[in-house]
Amino acid sequence: MFPHAAGRRRVRRYVSAGVPLAVIAAVAVAGTATGAQTKDRPTEPRVTTTAALGDIPLAEFSNSLLPGTVDGDRGVDLGGIGSDIYPADREGEFWTVTDRGPNGLITVDGTKRRTFPVPGFDPSIVKIRVSGATVKVIDAIPLTTSSGKPVTGLPNQEGRDEAPYTYDAKAPLRYDANGLDTEGIVRAKDGSFWLVDEYGPSLVHVSAHGKILTRYVPHGLQLRGADYPVVEALPGILLHRKLNRGFEALAQLPGGDLVMAVQSPLSVPDKNAGDASVTARLLRFSPMRQAVTAEYAYRFDSVNVVDPSEDDTSELKISSVVALNGDTLLVEERTDKAARLQRVPLTPDANILGTAWDDAATSPSLEQLDDPAASGVPVLRKRLVVDLGTLDGIPGKIEGIAVTGRDTLAIINDNDFGMTDGVGAFGADGRLVDSGVETRVTYVQVPKGL
Repeated sequence: MFPHAAGRRRVRRYVSAGVPLAVIAAVAVAGTATGAQTKDRPTEPRVTTTAALGDIPLAEFSNSLLPGTVDGDRGVDLGGIGSDIYPADREGEFWTVTDRGPNGLITVDGTKRRTFPVPGFDPSIVKIRVSGATVKVIDAIPLTTSSGKPVTGLPNQEGRDEAPYTYDAKAPLRYDANGLDTEGIVRAKDGSFWLVDEYGPSLVHVSAHGKILTRYVPHGLQLRGADYPVVEALPGILLHRKLNRGFEALAQLPGGDLVMAVQSPLSVPDKNAGDASVTARLLRFSPMRQAVTAEYAYRFDSVNVVDPSEDDTSELKISSVVALNGDTLLVEERTDKAARLQRVPLTPDANILGTAWDDAATSPSLEQLDDPAASGVPVLRKRLVVDLGTLDGIPGKIEGIAVTGRDTLAIINDNDFGMTDGVGAFGADGRLVDSGVETRVTYVQVPKGL
């Protein structure tokens, strides 16, 4: 019903009016209402409603967008759309984005191998509607290259990214310069989208129809062979991102500027320093100037404050940032089991762009400083808004936050396509042993406001 061209290929967008009947029947599943309105207005944050996405076979979903993309899905359903959530025009509707697709880890001879059970999967922008206790897919847009080819989720560069393997970790797969591990999403006023990616890390501008317009990467990345424009416009210090810990969060300020967050502290000067650090970096990007205009140092709380069950500092991540107004963000600090939301003002005097802290040779590095402020580094101030880990009904691995009202949030979890790590992720028949974790959109009321 809503076809559009990608190169010369006709592409059918995945809309409710054009979805196969069998898929429509599978979408709705029972959710849980976790509290009715009471006569007295609550004074503490609480979950009000949660809704779940049902089973949509991944091959059916992908091939309805770009025919022939997926040969077989090994029993995997659509998932991973919880990488981020951004309000659409109508109440209860949101734009979401998948990550790179089903992937896991299997240890072979003492070495962990990254597996891609559905290597043809094309990351997609997915529009959803929350209706009662169900999440419904009402539209989807596949990501494509300049010539209309699908963008896979496979790693880009040998020696920099993890080597990709088949579902059983026995056979290597090809690298793909076009591949993206998409995470955050916002929609611009002109209808185009901005995404962030973990591989580069990169900022990606996408047309309203899913074509990659420009991929902005760090200086010195030297990505060759991509079938879309690649521009080295980000600080080279970002080349020191941890594996699978590039950009995961993206916000759009009212004036149009973008703020992206590196998921974890950089590995400067090495992995040990990055794993022990609690200092992450946020960057401000001007689409008009096509340049980074500011960089900020952000300090996590101690890991056992964010998650009392965790003592490994390297588990701290920033997975969502949301603009509250022209100069204030809502920043999510999380582990896989807990999350806290902080109100963070961006101030001009906190800008460290172009300073010695962007030089990997600076010693000690920003990431190594126990007290950056004592070394003259301005650190962003923050104030706790809500500790999601203290609320009943919050799923694990929250990666997307959207503000839906003065005191209401919509949060979404990443269910990893129902995958787990290890050889037990797939049965003897090569089909997924589903984890049972569902994609959920959960509404949280914060009575004291944001």
